[in-house]
Order: sequence, then structure tokens, then C-alpha cells
Amino acid sequence: MTAPPIRLLYIDDHTLVREGVAALINRQPDMQVIAEASSGSEGVEQFHLHQPDVSLVDLRLPDISGIEVIAKILGEKPDARILVISSSEGDVDIHRALSAGALGYVLKGMPREALLEAIRKVNRGEKAISPEVAAAVAGHLTDDPLTSREIEVLMVVATGARNREIAVNLGISEETVKMHVKSIISKLGAEDRTGAVTTAIKRGVIHL
Repeated sequence: MTAPPIRLLYIDDHTLVREGVAALINRQPDMQVIAEASSGSEGVEQFHLHQPDVSLVDLRLPDISGIEVIAKILGEKPDARILVISSSEGDVDIHRALSAGALGYVLKGMPREALLEAIRKVNRGEKAISPEVAAAVAGHLTDDPLTSREIEVLMVVATGARNREIAVNLGISEETVKMHVKSIISKLGAEDRTGAVTTAIKRGVIHL
């Protein structure tokens, strides 16, 4: 007997992308998109209603992050199978998604057949990580990660604030801010604070 098609939920706020990927999936005889959502909260609700075999989750959503969606879905069903489909190649984003419990991570620009095969692998309970994604993570395995306080400082730096403003904003001394900024620049391999912000955004350390 023919196995029933893989039932998918797709959570992505970009309508054209979502509709295009859904159309591709629905042309396959072994899979079907049974529900779609344009926000994280709606996606969690649709998961609860439909209990799909595989959930496709974008990381950039208008209300809660894709990481939070993954956590909520796995909180309801620990063995849920989740594949992140994102435009972010940042190693920190990738690491967060996989650490949260996603079985796979693929990029939106990948070839169609690679995406379909990733869906099939995740449905079987296997890891599905594209070579590009694996390379992004491997390139920073030995990096010293930023502390939570350094990320807080960097978020304020990204607004264009100077050290004195950052100190007032976070309730710390200006000398402590200078120490954190120096450490941030060093850890991110940047030349200055502007470069540190650019690198942090690219890697997914912070999101604006």
C-alpha cells in the first residue's frame, strides 16, 4: 500500500514565498501542505489544530521569533519534527534553531529538490542540514560567544548611542561600557563598533 502523504504546516509571514513553497510541495505525490500561518502565534495555533507530520518554520516572524515557535511546539509535542526554512545564513541563528530542537535548517535560496529531500529526511526523524549551513556553523565553532550583558550593550550600540548614553540606559558605569565594547569588538573580529554591529547582524547575534 502507498504511504499517506507527509502532512506539513508552513509558518512564514512572506506571502509570496509561502505560497510558492506551498505550491511546490503540493505538486509532490508524497507531501501536502495542510495548514499555513503568517505569524508565530497563528503557527502554534495551527500546529495544535492540525498536528502535522512536519512543521516548516521561518525565523523572522512579526510577533514572536521562530525560535519561540519551535519551543512552544516542542513544549506541546516533544517529538514534533521541525524544519527551519530561512534566509538567514548567520551561524548564531542556525545554532539557536538547532539547539531549540529543530531537526533541520535550510536556506530559502536552495534548489527545489534539496528542500524536498530535507522535508523527507526530517519526516523520517533524521537531521537535514545543507552543506552551506554546516559550513556557516563550522566556521565559528571555536569563537568565544558574547555574554548576555555584551549582547545587551551591543543592542544599544546598534542604535547609535555613545558610551555615556549606554551607561545610563543599562544602569552601569561608563568604564564598564568601554570594557564591554572592547570585548565585543575583539570577539566579533571587528575593527570598530560599527563593524561589530554589522558582523553581529550578519551572524544573527542581534536583530534590528
